[in-house]
Amino acid sequence: MQGLGNRVLVIAFDGWNDAGEAATAAATQVQAAGHFERAFAVDPELYFDYQYTRPQMKTDADGARHLVWPEATLWRPQDRADDVTSLWLLTGPEPARAWQSFAAEFVDAALGEDITGIVALGSMMSDVPHTRPISVFAGSENDDLRTLLNLERSTYEGPVGILSVIAQAAEQAGIPTAALWASVPHYVAGHTPSPKATLALLDKLEEITGAKIARGELPADALAWEASIDAAAADDEEMTEYIRQLETTRDTWDSPEASGDAIAQEFEKYLRRRGDGPRGKDDPRR
Repeated sequence: MQGLGNRVLVIAFDGWNDAGEAATAAATQVQAAGHFERAFAVDPELYFDYQYTRPQMKTDADGARHLVWPEATLWRPQDRADDVTSLWLLTGPEPARAWQSFAAEFVDAALGEDITGIVALGSMMSDVPHTRPISVFAGSENDDLRTLLNLERSTYEGPVGILSVIAQAAEQAGIPTAALWASVPHYVAGHTPSPKATLALLDKLEEITGAKIARGELPADALAWEASIDAAAADDEEMTEYIRQLETTRDTWDSPEASGDAIAQEFEKYLRRRGDGPRGKDDPRR
């Protein structure tokens, strides 16, 4: 596809970038729907703090116990063709140190794989209702990508995760990069993972890359997730009222007949009720 090309690397990391496990679940779904082989992995000793990301004890099929160390891995699709978009994957926990070296290693590996574009997946907690479609911010610092794919340019300033570091390194190396961020309702922390947000990320990923991505059980899981939150809210009047307020605000923003003044008025009422903004401090859209 024009813009990102037909060899696209999809990136998702556990941790700060992964509210509701939506981003990593999206990468897991892509991997489960295809056949991948390990293309590159970094030395975990260089980048991970084992007190934060601990190795895991596992038992194999023969009953032997062994340690599995945290790792970040670049996965290459085994089934690919030049005339369709193929997806590579970069997954793992967010590193604890040496981010610039970490990014440089993977950008070099991406260049070695002839990657033509990168899409970083993230998810964040936001003041949004679970009853409405999950919004996905699609942005890029690349002027051509923004024009070709109708992406936005983030105005956010503040702390960032490893996705931003890799994206900047990739752009400097000549690989166009986009980012997709799903907004996960902040009040559903006890209902993780969030398959509805994962589904929204996959829908947008398919849209901007042209790759065909199997959804598996995600549509059914998303309906069950929403129903479970509905059931929890039914027993909590304060939560029900709060969700109703979020719905009103979202519907006003989405209404085709809503004027700029109407949206601004509704937004101001929302701020007075909440005492703060509708988006978290880490929102890349700010």
